[in-house]
Amino acid sequence: MTTDTRLAFAHPEERAEATAPADPRDRISLRDHVVEAEIGAFQKERGTKQRLRFNVVVEVRPAPQPLDDDVDRILSYDRITEVIADELAAERLNLLETLAERVAERILSEPQAMRAFVRIEKLDVGPYALGVEIVRSRAEVPLRAEEGAVHPLVVYLDNAAIGAPDLSARIDALAARGLPMIVCVGLPDLPRPRTGHKPTQRRIDLLAIEQNAWALAARDPRCVVVASRTEIDWAVKRGRSVVWAPSKIVLDTVDGPKATDPVALALWLAEQMAATELVVHGDVALPAGSRVPVLRA
Repeated sequence: MTTDTRLAFAHPEERAEATAPADPRDRISLRDHVVEAEIGAFQKERGTKQRLRFNVVVEVRPAPQPLDDDVDRILSYDRITEVIADELAAERLNLLETLAERVAERILSEPQAMRAFVRIEKLDVGPYALGVEIVRSRAEVPLRAEEGAVHPLVVYLDNAAIGAPDLSARIDALAARGLPMIVCVGLPDLPRPRTGHKPTQRRIDLLAIEQNAWALAARDPRCVVVASRTEIDWAVKRGRSVVWAPSKIVLDTVDGPKATDPVALALWLAEQMAATELVVHGDVALPAGSRVPVLRA
């Protein structure tokens, strides 16, 4: 086995040592850290957890002052496990590559970290381990510009409002407030399949809501349907208005809403986006106990 091949399968500690600069840095490592998480692009990987094994090595700059045996002056091992837990809790992901990138980026945001080796393996796919390993350095991580937070307006439209002759006027009035707007809709007034099985019924209901979103889009060209958090964030930062198709975000979010009550979903999104308020159109019950002000139009 050649040296390059051996290093490809070696622990990240060996790779870090083999590729160290002329003035090698100190290294800290996390070895064989196993957690359970829901991750994967295939349907069979949804709704079930599998074991992931993390091996992480971080090269750190020397401490600029005596440590004095003070844990606050080092990059703690606990910080690495916290980063992993935080990224797994933030969003359901399809790819180990995405998770590795996010873990490395978070680690390299620590002042002491200079280079990170992150290996993640799936342990339950068969009689073997499948995984990815990446190496990232501080110089490769782009600086994120600090931007002022934008708090959008979230609007719920019932079917009567969607079909109202004055729909465009209502949208005009909401847009006049000068805030980016996220429009949420409910279930259409059409029959839909009944499965008697909660997980599949949930997906059917979410898809029915999305059908209604596209019906709204057909009535006003300003109602652009989006499905991902990236699309929503992009629109909000640019002051645009969009209509939310909820399936992707709801299904990909760890500990997200389990029910498909449309107003509850709209409120959940409003809280996730730190919205200015949720404005509800229609004769529907207003949720109580919200962290976002809820008003009836």
